[in-house]
Amino acid sequence: MARFTALDPDDITAIAAAAELGPVTAVTPIAAGTINSNFAFTTATGRYFVRVNEGKSAADVAWEAALVIALAGAGLPTPAPRTIGGRPWLEHRGLLVSVFPWIAGTSRSPDAVSVADAAVLGDHLGWLHAAARPRWPAEGRDGIYQWPAIVARLDDIAARRDPHLAEAVELLTATRSALATAADLRAAATRGIVHGDLFRDNVLWTGDVITALLDFEQAATGSLVYDVAVAVNDWCWTDTLAVDRAAALVAAHRRRWRWTTADAAAFPHELVAAAARFTITRITDVYLRQVDNPDKDYRAFLARLALWRSPVGAQISTTLAAL
Repeated sequence: MARFTALDPDDITAIAAAAELGPVTAVTPIAAGTINSNFAFTTATGRYFVRVNEGKSAADVAWEAALVIALAGAGLPTPAPRTIGGRPWLEHRGLLVSVFPWIAGTSRSPDAVSVADAAVLGDHLGWLHAAARPRWPAEGRDGIYQWPAIVARLDDIAARRDPHLAEAVELLTATRSALATAADLRAAATRGIVHGDLFRDNVLWTGDVITALLDFEQAATGSLVYDVAVAVNDWCWTDTLAVDRAAALVAAHRRRWRWTTADAAAFPHELVAAAARFTITRITDVYLRQVDNPDKDYRAFLARLALWRSPVGAQISTTLAAL
């Protein structure tokens, strides 16, 4: 995705000096992510991931930093931001800048995710939920993608009467009604602090080991099984659902975090909600804005939604919830 902030040579020099990174020898913009502007700084002391936090307050940046520091303290591979002048960020030219150690590793492609990988991911997600639990509810926060705000976008989508979106609008409208009926079931599930966006591109691997869980901008108070559903919807699909991966991911999460009866009852609905959420946001943020990014085609999540809403998908989701 496009960067939002460009750094000129004076900016680069000032940020490196403030963070005591040493003389900069190279800077590479990182064309990933949809919220922040990210850069790789290579300096005399090593390589660093430098983030310009876009559209955030100092409180937002501080909250995210405190969370990843706490998770790192619990042993999770969440790289913690560098402390600069007593704070885990620096302010430069009105920009809030975070500096992280560079972590080696690569993201999995859809075809490269094995059943064993899915289990490792599910285990780490359960570990994250358990490690973050002491911070909730006192240190929870509302997320930037709350469900009522997401489904409210559907009215704008429908009002455009785009014939290419007719199928999506029909399915999403029916889904909104179905999830409204299931609202009490969803509300009864265990809540805590969730990542909210643990997609494949937010996890780095070296071999079969996870070296980094990244990008906590969407972390917030939420349903823990919704967080699992988001992961299943990304990690367990190629052109179709890989049921064996999904079973491994869910089972590993449940070994780390014991689900309640209410969690199991809510999980099939959260698989639907997660697929609907990313269908809607990819329509509004990518398709309607004419952003050329095939990796964020809304139709991929529309297909997931169609499966979960089908009798076959409902049976699969019920079986997963009973593991």
